[in-house]
Parts: sequence; structure tokens; C-alpha cells
Amino acid sequence: MSQEKISSDKTLEAMRNFSEQYAKRTETFFCSDLSVTAVVIEGLAKNKEELGAPLCPCRHYEDKEAEVKATFWNCPCVPMRERRECHCMLFVTDDNPFVGQEQKISLEYIKEVGESIKKV
Repeated sequence: MSQEKISSDKTLEAMRNFSEQYAKRTETFFCSDLSVTAVVIEGLAKNKEELGAPLCPCRHYEDKEAEVKATFWNCPCVPMRERRECHCMLFVTDDNPFVGQEQKISLEYIKEVGESIKKV
């Protein structure tokens, strides 16, 4: 197994743990479609590895490095911290029609969804 793969799994696991803990702490839940959750967590891990911070993967940025330094869209982003509004639907409040019942997601499921997307 390559060092890059080990690092990627480590970062993915860190982002998974963060997401579960933050959902519990904020009394939010993952999206009812857990594949959305998996894709967002994978995007956060990718940005953490490439940029050094978990920049929101659901937005377009002209300059990702500048956005990381500004910290506004680093997860949890300012809208989530201030108003519990998550653009990515990673952290969903109970009044949202897309709210699920889960605050946990397995690393295996995240990887499975990631692999299925790569095949498309």
C-alpha cells in the first residue's frame, strides 16, 4: 500500500470523525441520502490534504488558497457556526425536509460511494 493511500485514509477518517462529533454537538443530522454525506466528507478530506484545511467542497472558488486563508468557508463554515446553515447538507437541522436520522457514517461506506462515483 502506498504512503499516499494511507494518508488519504487517515484524512478521510479524521473528517468522518469530525463530522460525526460536530453533528452530535450541534444536534444536527446527516442528509437522509447518506451518499450526499459521503461525497461531502470525501471532498472535505481532499481539500484538507491539498490545501491544508477542510474548505467547503460544494462551492466554486476563483482562488482556493485565498479562501482557505480567509477561513470563512473552512468547515464548519461561518454560516454553519452562526446560523446552523450548511450549504452542503452535511449538517442538517431537524426542520429541513432532507434531514435523516443518522449522526454516524462508516468509513467503508464513504469509500464505497467514492469508488462508485469514480466508475461513472
